[in-house]
Amino acid sequence: MSSLRLNKHWRLLPIILCHLLALLLLLSWLWPVSRAIWDQFDLQLFQQLNAPIAGKGLWAYIWAFGSLRPVDIGVGLVMLAVMLKGDFIFPAAQVRKALFAFLGVLLVMLVIRVLFSKWVDHMDWQHDSPSMVVDGAIRLTELFPSWEARWELKDRSSNSFPGDHASVLLIWAMFMSLFSRGWKTALVWLLAGIFMLPRLVAGAHWGSDDFVGGVLLGLLGLAWGSFTPWAYHFSNALERVSAPLWRHLAQWPVLGSLSVIKAPTPAAS
Repeated sequence: MSSLRLNKHWRLLPIILCHLLALLLLLSWLWPVSRAIWDQFDLQLFQQLNAPIAGKGLWAYIWAFGSLRPVDIGVGLVMLAVMLKGDFIFPAAQVRKALFAFLGVLLVMLVIRVLFSKWVDHMDWQHDSPSMVVDGAIRLTELFPSWEARWELKDRSSNSFPGDHASVLLIWAMFMSLFSRGWKTALVWLLAGIFMLPRLVAGAHWGSDDFVGGVLLGLLGLAWGSFTPWAYHFSNALERVSAPLWRHLAQWPVLGSLSVIKAPTPAAS
């Protein structure tokens, strides 16, 4: 468990390193020699993950369930539960500040994602997902048409780069890793990896959509959200604005016992 210490000042070295790593990832995807390696990796990864769901067995049911749009809500609740469990990653008295800080970082990443996606379209880097272009691809929407009609299965995209779903999971894992240690860090990344898999198995994204595009967005979001004073000021501002709400909710049975509600946020450090 680590105390939440948000940056009051700019940390130039981590910002530069995040940008350099993001640039190297993008260049490796654009340079013809390394792009051929990425393309081979993408195809092999998709074939290895997608082929076992043929036949509509239990394995297919598992990944079809994981690809349902409503399941994304459940994934978000798991992420919040890990973040807001008092004295797990953050001290109980700081989970609310951690939540506000993460929301600030996520907001920065979403803005970057919008701008980067426009640039991707302008540069004509966009492409279809593997389920739409690979011969013999197994589509979950064809295996489970009733599920698709009722809840929508995410197994295809005509704009699959960068991996937007993965970018949210990755920025969460990166943010949590700044404050976790040991097996708790491993758990955070294990959860992020598991939650990324359904889109890869179903063919909604190529591996490089996540491991280049998603990681790139996560690094840039982390750089501008966590290593600048943004998260510090954003969380403090939200705490001031929402303070009356938390005081009111703290009086409710059950709700008032939750760390995120009952704990006063100490002075930012």
